[in-house]
Amino acid sequence: MAKNLEIFASLYSEINKYYVDDVNPNTLIRTSIDAMLEKLDPYTVYIPEDDIEDFRTNATGEYGGLGIQSNKINDEHIVLNLYENSPAMKAGIKIGDVITEVDGVPLTNLSDEQAGKLMKGQSGSDIQVKILRNGTEKFNFTTKREKIVIPNISYFTVLNNSTGYLRLSEFTRDAADDVKKTVLELKEKGATKLIIDLRENPGGLLNEAVDICNLFVPKGSKIVDTRGKIDAQSHSYNAQSEPLDLNIPIAVVINDGSASASEIVSGVLQDYDRAVVIGQKSYGKGLVQVSRKLSFNSQLKVTTAKYYIPSGRCIQALDYAQRKADGSATKVADSLKTEFRTTNNRIVYDGGGIDPDIIVSKPTPSSYAENLSESGLIFEYATNYYYAHDSIDSPQNFQLSDEEYQEFVLWMKTKSFDNPSQVENTLELLKEAATEDDVYNKLISEIENIGTSVEKIKSNGLTTFKTEIKNQLEKQIILRYYYTSGQVEAALNKDEEIKEALKILNDTDSYEAKLNG
Repeated sequence: MAKNLEIFASLYSEINKYYVDDVNPNTLIRTSIDAMLEKLDPYTVYIPEDDIEDFRTNATGEYGGLGIQSNKINDEHIVLNLYENSPAMKAGIKIGDVITEVDGVPLTNLSDEQAGKLMKGQSGSDIQVKILRNGTEKFNFTTKREKIVIPNISYFTVLNNSTGYLRLSEFTRDAADDVKKTVLELKEKGATKLIIDLRENPGGLLNEAVDICNLFVPKGSKIVDTRGKIDAQSHSYNAQSEPLDLNIPIAVVINDGSASASEIVSGVLQDYDRAVVIGQKSYGKGLVQVSRKLSFNSQLKVTTAKYYIPSGRCIQALDYAQRKADGSATKVADSLKTEFRTTNNRIVYDGGGIDPDIIVSKPTPSSYAENLSESGLIFEYATNYYYAHDSIDSPQNFQLSDEEYQEFVLWMKTKSFDNPSQVENTLELLKEAATEDDVYNKLISEIENIGTSVEKIKSNGLTTFKTEIKNQLEKQIILRYYYTSGQVEAALNKDEEIKEALKILNDTDSYEAKLNG
């Protein structure tokens, strides 16, 4: 190590001294650090002093700011969402507003990250924000930053008068306490069954995942083992407290966005046959990271261990130590996956995420609808709709009528929508290849006919994919009036995974049979 560090230092010194142009030492060193860590895994990262606050926000779910979620779209910093009861909401800022200045600093040439840092600051400090609304109106807002707490539980309710539902979106500080309080409240409202929704939850603090598992398994139960290269990073975590409820039937809903701590919770409850897991295979992140302090207030978040849930399995899907020729990590081959057993002797496997007990296929979105959403036009129309309608029906009942959807179709005719298609790109390459080859030259007309068919599909996209697009429009419109909780509430009626969860929880015999193999 000493030899290589000396080589690196002397090499850098020579470049700094003799390279033909001036070099930025920060840029060069940061590039070398990032390139080095990239050879390990995506979770081992260097955090410079400037990014420490964002790192703390991810860990604690708290920061000083306005409570705005924004993004730069077409060179404009647009408010995409607001945390309820946040300073921004109380000041009168709305979803769809364009933020033009913060404390006198124009945002035009700033990145999302730079704009975000301007809006964050010490709780209680003054902040001035200029916005452009609905394309024409200009407003100045003066307010104070407050401590923003990103909620671990984004929504909860009682379904069908007896099934408690909670969406756990984060594993930041106090997540376990939040789950405990929410479950108790749901039970007070009549819940005798429970759905825990972990979809798109990327994970977070390990201790919070352990404590959430502890709510539903006996005191003393093994929750998770971590095994690292050194003994200091190898730990065994057991349930330390008396459980909240050992008997309430539970369904856990996951998908390919459920990772890390989400997989610990779903995997532990599956291993102890304490819950039926529903949805799609989870992400497959079985690695543990800790932060290490470095010089000049910087930090290193480094992978120190793999975790193993009670059955003994590690659900890590990618092997970063064994890479392909192109540098990508290898997947654990099915033939190398090991069979493990749950408490009730059900078969489960390692090496590839958590496999649901009940698989619900995830619908594949059309490329047309995806491109339309990414273009920002659905977002823009939803904003226009909001300013044209004082109110809408409740989230569960709101629907766009056919006439209203037709108004959107007519509006789209006034807009430029670039709808790139992989099929079109492939056809173009095929046509070029055929043109250069006398043998295949006669296929050009057939390729052009296929291209004509593709164009026809694209031109009728708003009709062909009406159901999908209409659903996206409704979600964005509901967001304007009822925010994130309203979106979740509205989606439950159409949610196939939740329907499946309600079905199994309401059939005691099927529920018991599933958990007993």
